[in-house]
Amino acid sequence: MRMSQLFGHTLRQAPSEAQAISHQLLLRAGMIRSSAPGIYTCLPLGRRVLQKIEQVVRQKIEAIGGQELLMPRALPAREVVTGLAHREVESYRQLPVLVYDIRPESREEYRIGLGLMDTQEYVALRGIGFHAASESLEDAHLRLHQAYENIFEACGLETITVETKDGHEFMVPFEASQRVFILCSEGDYASPAEEAKFAKPEGPQEPEREMEKVATPGCKTMAALASYLDVPLEKTLKVVFYATEDGKVIIAIIRGDFDISEAKLKDALGIAGDLYIATEREILNVGAVPGYGSPIGVHGARLVADDSVLLGSNFVAGANEEGYHLLNVNYHRDFQVDILTDIARARAGYACPRCHSPLKEIQGIELGHLKRGERINATYLDQAGQPQPIVTNSYSLDLSRLMAAAVEQHHDQQGIVWPTSIAPFQVHLVVLGVDDEVTAKAEEVYANLRALGYEVLYDDRNESAGVKFNDADLIGIPVRLTLSRRTVKENAIEVKLRREMARETVSISNLSEVLSTRLA
Repeated sequence: MRMSQLFGHTLRQAPSEAQAISHQLLLRAGMIRSSAPGIYTCLPLGRRVLQKIEQVVRQKIEAIGGQELLMPRALPAREVVTGLAHREVESYRQLPVLVYDIRPESREEYRIGLGLMDTQEYVALRGIGFHAASESLEDAHLRLHQAYENIFEACGLETITVETKDGHEFMVPFEASQRVFILCSEGDYASPAEEAKFAKPEGPQEPEREMEKVATPGCKTMAALASYLDVPLEKTLKVVFYATEDGKVIIAIIRGDFDISEAKLKDALGIAGDLYIATEREILNVGAVPGYGSPIGVHGARLVADDSVLLGSNFVAGANEEGYHLLNVNYHRDFQVDILTDIARARAGYACPRCHSPLKEIQGIELGHLKRGERINATYLDQAGQPQPIVTNSYSLDLSRLMAAAVEQHHDQQGIVWPTSIAPFQVHLVVLGVDDEVTAKAEEVYANLRALGYEVLYDDRNESAGVKFNDADLIGIPVRLTLSRRTVKENAIEVKLRREMARETVSISNLSEVLSTRLA
């Protein structure tokens, strides 16, 4: 490709609204352009990168038996594959099978200024595996997990595998993300913050004492209560009142030194919709008092307690009376709940649930996920000829975000530094000057390289050396070749790797051998 004919051009400065470094550099390098809020057009250079990523993905997924479909955009993917499974899968002999497609997708929530890291429209891999048994499904999950790892390695990406309740997510650290992940400082554990577990420390265990009501004027917060009574937070019980969309009141109880994870709470309740903080009227209607709430003596509400209520005794809890709390409250003796489970929100500094090393929090963004154990409305005939439900695993990968993540991880002050596997071209050929002899040699080198199968971006523009070198650094192709009057006289060419400062001059006759080594 000749740069004089290339559709798109580089920019000296990125638009002011571009916040993420990948957004700035992809715009400046002439790889993407904004078409509407949250929607981008991939220009030829960017489209070549995306095609390289698609090639990597196809290679790694098909290496484990994946078969590509082309599904219509007008229908939901799950509806399409369910229909296909119902029609195409008859016998257990046809299982397992893994199918996927790569196509544009859209998301409802996105953020302006982050470019392809969080855009409304993106290119995605969507796939589903059909299985007859859970053992087959688990094996496929492991093979897909490895395939994803191979994709990220081939694209030069460092990712973090995150455990979820139904599978795994793959994420990259990204400071502009609003999503928080919990990681073990020793690398033994990673989870979305809303789902993360941690090793809860034991509170003081004492013989149960008689419950006692005490005055606590003005103590409507846990900190004020602990200070007034001179007790540690782990000796208190925190109560939070929620309401569901249909008006039911949920009372969540947890040890005072922890916070509630609403995601865990919803999961425990089996609620798909939203939870809301209960109003004062809703709290009063179940027999509780705002600011002095307690699970003792309430009615008409569903009670869910974190298992931390078992890690201690003689807690301080609200008395459901303005200005009063109860001392020596103990689970089972003084109150019971409908659900006792883990609903605590993990925080940095808490202990890893596996190795007890400190946990840390990072902001990150998901590239893809694997989910297992879902069922669809389709069956197969087992060995006895009886219909059995097909079990599925699903997987997805945001290829547009993967492209941007590669830029986030591979750039310097001058521009992008593409990993060779997904670079738009392998070689950036720069010719300096308009001397006929130099131009003729550049044309010869360009033709020879293409004949040898190299992908070459040829900068044949009538621009200064500074402009050409700056653009080469900005675009980030792995190898830059430079021809000038000096090198042509020596029948040589200058070779520079984008990721290195050093340059070397080699004989043009040895160029192919040098390139094969440098691009390895």
